[in-house]
Amino acid sequence: MQRVRKQVEADWWRTAASPERWMEQGVTVAVLDTGIGRHPDIAGKLLCFHDFVKQRKLMYDNNGHGTHVCGILCGSGGLSEGKYRGIAPNTRLVVGKVLDEKGDGMAENMLWGLDWVLENRHRYGIRILNISVGIGSLNHTEKENALREKIETLWNSGIVVVCAAGNKGPEDGSISSVGSCDKVITVGCHDGDYGKSNGKRCETYSGRGLSGAVIRKPDIVAPGTEIMSCNVRYQKAYGRIRNAYVEKSGTSMATPIVSGAIALLLQKYPWLDNESIKERLIYCATDLGEPWNKQGWGMVNVRRMLEYAEPRNS
Repeated sequence: MQRVRKQVEADWWRTAASPERWMEQGVTVAVLDTGIGRHPDIAGKLLCFHDFVKQRKLMYDNNGHGTHVCGILCGSGGLSEGKYRGIAPNTRLVVGKVLDEKGDGMAENMLWGLDWVLENRHRYGIRILNISVGIGSLNHTEKENALREKIETLWNSGIVVVCAAGNKGPEDGSISSVGSCDKVITVGCHDGDYGKSNGKRCETYSGRGLSGAVIRKPDIVAPGTEIMSCNVRYQKAYGRIRNAYVEKSGTSMATPIVSGAIALLLQKYPWLDNESIKERLIYCATDLGEPWNKQGWGMVNVRRMLEYAEPRNS
């Protein structure tokens, strides 16, 4: 995460000459994933947990994917002296478990989770929904359309929906079916100059948009290779914690980086609407010189977003 924060210029706000009050005022992000486990770096951040898989009452993550995603988004980095700190550490979390221990899930559970986020948006002040799930073709048009319509409803309600492009690339048109929606910010994976000699780097399998399509996707990219974040299976013995972090790769890891960037933007400019947020996100991106259907507008750049977002008109 230290490398990632440097690449996307996410620590710029921490080194600003004059700290401002907005820096400490986190927003609420909903995460639909495999759940969330008890990890010291994300302790105290959870506002609500709901299990759509087994209907358990207490928070848990029997896969680890969701905990890793939450750490990228808002982990404190406390067990690493800040090295593996997340993008927006003051973020509050609302987590829905829609995937099982294998990371698999049903469209019905995702729809249930989307409804739950919509119903609770005012109660918890949800401004962003992170879906680090590359939902591919369901071979069921009715379910696919239902997911698209529900996500559009969430967007229209004022929630910024951030979705993974999926890991089915690099073929043309391999992007997640939900990620191809207009009213969603779709995140692909690209690590810039990092890991160029690594044949398994995330950009080689990141879902790509359809060349020449009316809706150009992905919208943005972020690093997603060998991302170090919270390990739900850490060990604690004799007052010491071991294996607190673990590496994971994929567009699932890139997505909370963008969600975290948007959370920081909303901390500073809480009145921005979805379209204004999307404009600042894409216009401030760093062009990587890659084809559009691979990089979208480019790599997310947090510093530019926070510097150039215009204040509310008086």
